[in-house]
Amino acid sequence: MPLVRIDLRKGRPLQELRAIAEAVHAALVEAIGIPRQDRFQIITEHDSLVFNPSYLGIERTDELVFIQIVISAGRTVEKRTAIFALIARKLEPLVRPQDLLINLVETARENWSFGDGIAQLRAAGGAAIDEDGPTVSPARSCAVMLLGVVEDVTQGMGDLGRSLQ
Repeated sequence: MPLVRIDLRKGRPLQELRAIAEAVHAALVEAIGIPRQDRFQIITEHDSLVFNPSYLGIERTDELVFIQIVISAGRTVEKRTAIFALIARKLEPLVRPQDLLINLVETARENWSFGDGIAQLRAAGGAAIDEDGPTVSPARSCAVMLLGVVEDVTQGMGDLGRSLQ
């Protein structure tokens, strides 16, 4: 279960936010084979971002997009680095590859709770959850869960959350 955080500056149209979120998810499905239904993303728009515009010789602009992906540990270095390349490719031309900062964080499977206060992957003996996922009520099965919206998110972000359900 990846948990994806996408941070960017305010001002992109709603369709671009949707396209960025979908491209990241599609890359994860393709690169590491997560189930299509396994989608949990937090999209946060900011008034400003702090970054070095030329760190490591990469020329960044104010259109920089930060993506942090938390996944269960155990994938090869090749699979993990394939995620970076595939996301960059799927986001062009919406996001220049130079304006994409991706951070991958691995965690143990027992550190996940999909709900109900239970570590489902630990309770299942570490076995993967069925591709169709657990049965949940329609109110709990939104495509993208916006979990941590900061105070300065605009009304457009509220529309994004409703439109992605």
